[in-house]
Amino acid sequence: MTTLLPDAAWRHGAGLVDLLAALGADEGAIRYVGGAVRDTLLGLAVSDVDCATRLLPDEVIARVRKAGFKAVPTGIAHGTVTAVLPGSTIEVTTLRRDVSTDGRRATVAFTDDWREDAARRDFTINALFADPSSGEVIDYFGGVGDLAEGHVRFIGDPLVRIAEDHLRILRFFRFHARFGRGAPDGPGLAACADRANDLMALSRERIADELLKLLALPDPAPTVALMHAHGIFRPVLPEIGEEGVARLTRLIDRETRSGARPDPVRRLAALLPRDPALAAQVASRLRLSNAMRARIELLAAPPAPETAPIPLAYRHPDAAVDLLLLSDMSDAELAAALAALDGWHRPTFPLRGGDLVKLGLRPGPQVAAALQAIERDWMAAGFPDGEWAARAAQAAVDQALRERQ
Repeated sequence: MTTLLPDAAWRHGAGLVDLLAALGADEGAIRYVGGAVRDTLLGLAVSDVDCATRLLPDEVIARVRKAGFKAVPTGIAHGTVTAVLPGSTIEVTTLRRDVSTDGRRATVAFTDDWREDAARRDFTINALFADPSSGEVIDYFGGVGDLAEGHVRFIGDPLVRIAEDHLRILRFFRFHARFGRGAPDGPGLAACADRANDLMALSRERIADELLKLLALPDPAPTVALMHAHGIFRPVLPEIGEEGVARLTRLIDRETRSGARPDPVRRLAALLPRDPALAAQVASRLRLSNAMRARIELLAAPPAPETAPIPLAYRHPDAAVDLLLLSDMSDAELAAALAALDGWHRPTFPLRGGDLVKLGLRPGPQVAAALQAIERDWMAAGFPDGEWAARAAQAAVDQALRERQ
């Protein structure tokens, strides 16, 4: 039975028809491939469009430019050329076969065999081609059926696929969390558990990228629990334990009920022990950005249940909601705290150190200490107007001057 690619907005993008014509769509020289085909079959939005072609990279570049578009050799060693269209980019990759692999990178050779190219991909649902002219979906390994059943399955022997690229262990779980229904594929799960130590050979940046993509999905908690139960995290993130999985599950439930958007960094913080120093070490090991490291370190020590939301939001304007969602307060207390922050805007503290110096205080640590004390009182008083702050500043300076005498 022939499967046809449904019509979708991305198939009518500016310049796409002209590009495909230039690259031999009418002669069967180019096909859509991968995520664009998979997601269109599922009725999902498509953000990235990839094509595969029998044409060699140099010919792709020449044809793209002759058609009036910019051609960028973004991955020329692996046959990838990016065609820049009005308002979008299309990646065009020459059909490939693997010459050698070491679990981290592959050496490839070009081919004109569509099936050979499909066979080197990871999962059946990612190895789907579609003819741009007829819309016919070409499926060599049963990906259409697997997609319909919510079954994420390696192409061929899972152990061989994992040996080619160890990152496929994490990708198996991410794709199961996104597309899977029911229990995961048995042979695939067994292979991932058996080869979990292979993850140690990967760069921490690649591990972090996959983990954050997984945690950004609507509800990755069941899959994360599955990974923990089968020892997937143990070689590279042994800090993730049952308590962290339970915190993640609770956090996602709270996000859903409060309408908070999924946030992978917040969720990673939930997975880690409530130890800021340890969380900072993990963030450093994963080569996260400085901003992410600082945020995870802060979120690793959630506030006590009695923390008032407004002072919390004043001290941590970019993390208050995160801290509340991760706190131990009850669901009712959380709802009240989040409601208190709705529409609240952080006021500006009306004093500066120079104001205290003008009143007679000497520049130095004493100014900073006095300013911090006034700000704490100002917060506790409910952020009163500037006149309150001016009186408090005069009182603080008078007190300091008396103590100096």
